[in-house]
Amino acid sequence: MTYERDATTLELPWPFAGREDERELVRRSLTGVRRGIVVTGPAGCGKTRLVTEAVRGTDCARAAGTPESRTIPFAAFAHLLPESVTLHRAVQSLSGIRTLLVDDAHLLDDASAALVHQLAVHGRTRLLVVATDGAPVPYAISRLWTGELLPRLALEPLPEEETARLLTAGAGPLDALTVNRLRRLSQGDLRLLRDLLGSVRGLLAPVPDTGERAWRGPVPLTAAIRERTASVLGRSCPLERETLDRLAFAEPLPSDPDDLDLGALEVLESDGLVEVDDRGAVRLAHPLYGPVLRAAAGRLRARRLARTPQVYAAALDAESAALARRIDQADVRAVATPVGEWLVAEGGSLPGRYAAVRARFARLRGEVREAAAWAREGLRSDPGDASCRTELDRARATVDSLGELDPDLDPEALTDPYEAVRLGAPEKVADRLGGVFARHADALARADGPDLDEVAGELERRGYLLFAAEAHAQAVRAHRDPRAARHSRTRAVALARRCQGARTPALSGLVLGELTTRQRQIVTLAAMGLTNRQIAERLTLSVRTVGNHLYSAYARLGASDRGALPWLAQAPEAQPA
Repeated sequence: MTYERDATTLELPWPFAGREDERELVRRSLTGVRRGIVVTGPAGCGKTRLVTEAVRGTDCARAAGTPESRTIPFAAFAHLLPESVTLHRAVQSLSGIRTLLVDDAHLLDDASAALVHQLAVHGRTRLLVVATDGAPVPYAISRLWTGELLPRLALEPLPEEETARLLTAGAGPLDALTVNRLRRLSQGDLRLLRDLLGSVRGLLAPVPDTGERAWRGPVPLTAAIRERTASVLGRSCPLERETLDRLAFAEPLPSDPDDLDLGALEVLESDGLVEVDDRGAVRLAHPLYGPVLRAAAGRLRARRLARTPQVYAAALDAESAALARRIDQADVRAVATPVGEWLVAEGGSLPGRYAAVRARFARLRGEVREAAAWAREGLRSDPGDASCRTELDRARATVDSLGELDPDLDPEALTDPYEAVRLGAPEKVADRLGGVFARHADALARADGPDLDEVAGELERRGYLLFAAEAHAQAVRAHRDPRAARHSRTRAVALARRCQGARTPALSGLVLGELTTRQRQIVTLAAMGLTNRQIAERLTLSVRTVGNHLYSAYARLGASDRGALPWLAQAPEAQPA
């Protein structure tokens, strides 16, 4: 069921979050002897916002390509050039500009593209050029990086943890299931993510006993969302539209191609509207297509095409069994659970038995906030479910109510013997474990750093990201070679960052003891989100000095980027997850 919501486009405060290191790279490319940089990436990944932040406060001229002006010579630079100009004269006219930002360079007319290329070859102007992946690019622009005139920064979609930071900065703390849903719906398009967040902002409800808010219920179909899908869905003929509607009302389950018109499917697949997986199952290619199509169908059509609740119940049981089987096999790599996710997203009732298994699976993967959210969903439907209550308590303990490790810990009293290994007391439980967990206990008992790193790699391959982070952290203390210890620390921090704020005894060793007092000051402020300039003003230092201290801190701590600092800047108290 989907409803419409009339809403004007909201200009929400959308702070810059994530990509701090990319921003610094762009800034450095515009200083000294450097000639500039080309930034590329998929549509909507935040290229323009990144470069805008990078040149903020500088004297920078701007130009941009547009679809409408691709046939007009020098159209992108009309505001910077005389009315009638040759390429040679255009280069001369712009050579006095210190910094030039060229956005949407893939849309430049040929003359403008040639001008940018000539500026890169002969001019003194520092160039910041932005282009979209997958779009045809003028040859003169692609030669900027293929001809090695300028370095290229290829942006990937914003990582999951950075997306969560961005959403938190824009709307306050959101529960993990809401973050996941918004990320799935936006498919890495930050402009669409902003539209979605604006449309659901008034629908967010407080999550009891937390500072978070959650969104449950149908997708609000705002004008922006309709506009993004209309140009794609409006091209289909009646037969293709019937096929699309049948797929929309089958969600979240895939459809069997044998039940659909093969000719229509081939056309829809060619147009990128449907996807067929390795098993032959068919789905709509974008998660927003379903809500839009269902909203456009009449009541009688919806009644004819909708599946019965019994079909979804059987699929939910199958998902639960698959999750339990993977846990028994000590393999918690990501498994598709579209039915459970759809049921929660739509605000439906989730059986406690399913929610408990889903919460445990998430916790073992290190997704501790997600584990808590699944457990809460089960308790919402069945407040007395003991398994959900246990999972909620364990997930909370890993993030919130942390206590000091008891030195008199009795490993025999633990329900799960592997917890003794994670708590650093493996000797009494090694004979109660098997497989990679027994190897972890043995390596820790021998204080063998290389073996602990190997165990961590195996745990990571199996999907146990939190356990892998802990094994690497234990290896830091076991290594005799400082370089090996720094490498283990780097891996521990990188994995811990993906565990949604989990803090455990093993990870409490990731602290700042190796730094000088000044470095600890600067790293702590950087971890709080302050820029180099803000830190410099607060500590009465030069920006260059702050940057040098951070660079030295990275080297000592084995950190690869600024995003690791929040982890390194805290020495959490601990209790087993």
